[in-house]
Order: sequence, then structure tokens, then C-alpha cells
Amino acid sequence: MIGSQCTTNIARISGVITAEPVFGHEVYGEGFYYFFIKVKRLSDSCDIIPVTVSERLADCSEYKIGRYVEVTGQFRSYNASQTGGGAKLILSVFAQDVVFCEEQSRDKDENYIELDGFICKPPVYRTTPFNREITDFLLAVNRSYNKSDYIPCISWGRNARFCGKRTVGENVRVIGRMQSRTYEKKFPDGSVVQKTAYEISVAKIELHDNDIQNVADDINQ
Repeated sequence: MIGSQCTTNIARISGVITAEPVFGHEVYGEGFYYFFIKVKRLSDSCDIIPVTVSERLADCSEYKIGRYVEVTGQFRSYNASQTGGGAKLILSVFAQDVVFCEEQSRDKDENYIELDGFICKPPVYRTTPFNREITDFLLAVNRSYNKSDYIPCISWGRNARFCGKRTVGENVRVIGRMQSRTYEKKFPDGSVVQKTAYEISVAKIELHDNDIQNVADDINQ
């Protein structure tokens, strides 16, 4: 756990349910389920965002494929053990409030996240073959009971240059959106498996000394 101050983790998404809930785990007799929401961007592409929900928020029969839903909560992580050893970082929106509503004509769905945390690995700055600047970094966001969520973030352009200069332990505030992307993982035997990664696309990043960088043109693309 990096740092000791209270931090912020606010996530809001809305969209269409694409998979009905499946049981995930139980904590003190309370069951938690997983489902996915398709969140439309302005560009008409979509992100498929995983959601963790308690059975107390709504009966599982309410979560029907194609139903429109609004979710408020936190973007959380946990390490899941893998066969053969090692652990995989699992990310999802932990639902604290769920509202079912009628889908209306819209240009995009809501996709907002605000995080206050600490840089916990050296940022990786690079450029694409088309000379676009990108920086990846991992943010540790503290929560109750001495736990932390570890959230992968990606920034572009001026934000990428700014993030690339950050150092481990710096306290930053990030505003952006949750996004999904698919990629192919190749194995030594030549087989290829398609996987999905989840991360935060940064629209604004602010150091707690008020040094602000803001690039908002890609938040809803």
C-alpha cells in the first residue's frame, strides 16, 4: 500500500448488458456475480466492461441481456491464481448502485472514472510507428482495510510526455474512461489466443502540487 491518505475511486458507466451474471465468489455469506456491459463511444465503437455486483443490489433474474443499466461504483482489482503458478490481475467495476432504465436515443453512453492514487511502477513512454506518443503506468489506489487496487492507465500526446516524467510514489489525480481492447497472445507451440485487456484512458492528470496536464480530445473516441 503506497501512501496513507484517503484516496478517490469513482466509476460511472451506462450501457447494454451483454452477458447475464455468473457466480464469482462469496464473502461472509454474501454472493457476488460478474456480468458485462457494452458501453458506446462517440466514434460508434464500444467498450465491453466487466462488472462485479452483490446479490443484495438486485435479483440475478433482473440482469437480462439487452437491458439498459446504469452502474455507479469503483474500479477495483484483485490477483487471481493461475494454473501452473503465478497470478493474473483481474479488473472490474465493483457496483455500489445499479439502476435499470429504458434505453434512449444517445450519441454515447456514460463512461467516467476519477482516481486519486500513487504511481507504483516506473511509467513506460514510447512512440508508435506513426509517431504518436504513449505512456503506460500503474496506479495504486488505496481503499479501506489496508487494501489497494492496482489500475493500469494509458495516456497520449502531451499527457504521455507528462506521465513519462513521473516517478514511483508520486500522488496524482486521474480523470478518464474505462476501456477494453483485444490482443493476441502467442505461445511457444505456435498457438494464438485472443485476450482482452482493461485499462484507464487518461483525459486529465493532476499532480497534488497543482501541476496539471489536460488532453480531452480522446476521452470519448
